[in-house]
Amino acid sequence: MSKLNQRIVIAASTVLDGNGHELHDTRIVVEGSKIVAIDPKAKPINYDLRDLTVMPGWIDSHVHLAWSFGKDGKSGTPGGTPAEVAYQIAANAWATLMAGFTTVQSVGNLAEIPLRDAIAKGEIPGPRILTSAEPLMGQAKKADTPEQIREFVRKQKSAGADLIKIFANFSMRKPELLLSQEQLSAACDEAKKLGLRTLVHAYGDAVRAATVAGCTEIEHGVLASDADLKLMAEEGIYLDPQAGLVWENYLQNKERFVGTPGYPSTLEGFASMGALIPIYRDFMKRAYAVPGLKIVFGSDAVAGAHGRNAEEFVDRVRDAGVDPMTAMVSANSLAAKAMRLEDQIGSIAPGMQADIIALDGDPLKDITAVRRVVFVMKGGVLYKSEAKSAAR
Repeated sequence: MSKLNQRIVIAASTVLDGNGHELHDTRIVVEGSKIVAIDPKAKPINYDLRDLTVMPGWIDSHVHLAWSFGKDGKSGTPGGTPAEVAYQIAANAWATLMAGFTTVQSVGNLAEIPLRDAIAKGEIPGPRILTSAEPLMGQAKKADTPEQIREFVRKQKSAGADLIKIFANFSMRKPELLLSQEQLSAACDEAKKLGLRTLVHAYGDAVRAATVAGCTEIEHGVLASDADLKLMAEEGIYLDPQAGLVWENYLQNKERFVGTPGYPSTLEGFASMGALIPIYRDFMKRAYAVPGLKIVFGSDAVAGAHGRNAEEFVDRVRDAGVDPMTAMVSANSLAAKAMRLEDQIGSIAPGMQADIIALDGDPLKDITAVRRVVFVMKGGVLYKSEAKSAAR
């Protein structure tokens, strides 16, 4: 981590501005934490990135930074003392930042709140974090009144949540609704009144239920009908699907997940997970065919995937046929809009936070370039510089 001088000039031959445009042969001027100018004549040059592809730091709309493998190497098992667990989570945050993700939405664990605050204060390095505190899921009973649901949402706001995470159902294998339409509507309405967004874990029929409830963003979404997706587009609801990383990670680490809560009890049971990958990719193809549907980037990174979030780009472009520039924008300006931070992050432009990364290669020509992040700046602070051209 390196705190830079008051004024920094970065030279670049190719800049993806985060909004779907390319800038060429220009320079980015940074003062303090912000970009103050795009000026091809600015000098002196402090960082020469002209042999790289420069763009805004990526935004991952769905990660789980608090999820690590325990001391026995298994998922969800005790990770040690509170200090050791805190270190594991901080290490996940560092790996994510080094991979080029300068902002993440980490949802579902109260431990992410002190992590968010420590990073914001500059006490430890990591990506900018938005988090949800405790998710609304199994603790909600069918008998709970809408007012009780609203009280749960208010409790999360008081705990410091930036958004509300809701499980409308559990999975493709367990598609029954965990909340009634009335309860789901109460949760999303109360969040809206409090100025909070709602992220809803939903599959199949739960996608329409969350859309009708006026929720903000739907996670996963597989098994939703074309009519459901069209309704989402009409209502301006964001979709955060995955093309493969989450399942690939489970298969690559199956010995560490097998027999743990929520996962198959035998290695043979993991074979069925591989069959889900083409289902998820086909769903993404259908989703991108719906005019006006706003699809953001989310990796659902859990234990084993932190720092490998960008593999989701490769899956989207290579295996789901997503246009490379569209994939980049989904993790830049579009994700920033979904988080209501479009005036702060997601674009290379004057007035924006100086969240700047550089790749060794051009992801528009070779999507695997996303694996080669060699320069990372967040809020004007340099965290990584492996550029071929030395700073001067």
